[in-house]
Amino acid sequence: MSIQLTVSSIACGGCAEAVTNAIKNQIPDAQVSVDVSTKLVTVETIASEAEIKNAITQAGHEVA
Repeated sequence: MSIQLTVSSIACGGCAEAVTNAIKNQIPDAQVSVDVSTKLVTVETIASEAEIKNAITQAGHEVA
């Protein structure tokens, strides 16, 4: 399942890496793509949207 979320606090490649690592730490099988210019995070996974949002917010980022 593909889930797309806008993460308004992504400002640079470092932020994108932090979000990617946070998701993969909690959901190791996830395929994560981050577009810094649009602040869009796309995740291919069987995990729920709530699990992904939780991973992102625990990393200190905001899901719009």
